[in-house]
Amino acid sequence: MTARVLDGATVAQSILAEVAARIEARVAAGGSRPCLATVLVGDDPASATYVRMKQRRAERVGMASGDHHLPADATTAQVLNLVRTLNQDDEVSGILVQSPPPPGVDEDAVMAAIDPAKDIDGLTPHSAGLLALGTPGLLPCTPAGIIELLDRYEIALEGREAVVVGRSNLVGKPVAQLLLRRNATVTICHSRTADLAGHCRRADVLVAAVGRTYIVRPDWVKPGAAVIDVGTNRLDDKLVGDVAPEVAAVAGWLTPNPGGVGPMTIAMLLRNTLQAEEMRRPLRS
Repeated sequence: MTARVLDGATVAQSILAEVAARIEARVAAGGSRPCLATVLVGDDPASATYVRMKQRRAERVGMASGDHHLPADATTAQVLNLVRTLNQDDEVSGILVQSPPPPGVDEDAVMAAIDPAKDIDGLTPHSAGLLALGTPGLLPCTPAGIIELLDRYEIALEGREAVVVGRSNLVGKPVAQLLLRRNATVTICHSRTADLAGHCRRADVLVAAVGRTYIVRPDWVKPGAAVIDVGTNRLDDKLVGDVAPEVAAVAGWLTPNPGGVGPMTIAMLLRNTLQAEEMRRPLRS
C-alpha cells in the first residue's frame, strides 16, 4: 500500500480562490473590504517570515492589510495598548499577534485582550469557550484546516476512531473537539500516555501534533488510516514532522510535511478574516 497524498497546498489554493471571489463580490455589492492587522514583537527571523507570508497572501486575495512592529524590548503594557487600539479601529477586521513574543511579554494577557470579534486565530479564552460549548464562532486555524482537508478528500469521520497525539491549546485540544463535533470517537494522547503505540494503532484518523521528530512509526499505524502530520521539528537543518516517512507504506492517506497542514493554516486564517468582517459588518439587503 502507498498512501494517497492529502495535498494541503492544492486545497489551500482552492480555499484562497474562494475567499478572493467572496471579497470581490462583497466589495462590488458596496460592502467593506476585509483588513488583516498583524502584530510582530521583536526581530525573530522565522516570525518575521511568517508575518510577511500572511501579509502577501492577504493582499493576493484582495484584503487590505497593516503590519505593526514593536521592538524586542517592548513591554506587555505596550503590546496591550497596540492591541486595544486595533480593537477600536473600525477598519480592522481581524488581529493576528505573531507567536511567540519575546520572553518579557505576557502572551496569555495579550491573547485575552483581543476583541473576540477580531480573534481570527480563534485562540482567545472567549473563542475557546465557544468551541468547547459547540457554539458557532471563529475556529482555530490549524485544527479547522485539518478538518477541512479531511472533508475535501471525503474522508469519513462519523463513527470513526480518531486519535490525537498532543494536548496543546493550539492544536491538540481544539482538533479533538472538532472531531467530536463530527461524531468521531476521540482519544487524546500525549508523551506520557501508556502504550502510546497501541492507541495509535486503533486510529482510523491519526493526528500527530506532539512535536517529536518521527515519533509515529509504521508499526504504530493502522493499515489504510488517514494520518495528519502537524509536527514542525528541525533535523539536520531541515524541517520535518512527527510522522516517519516510512508510514507512507502503511497509511491510506498522509499529509506531506511540508505542504500539508501549513498551507491550510494560512488559508483558514484568511477565511476567518473574511468571516469576521462578514459577521461584524454584514451586507445590507
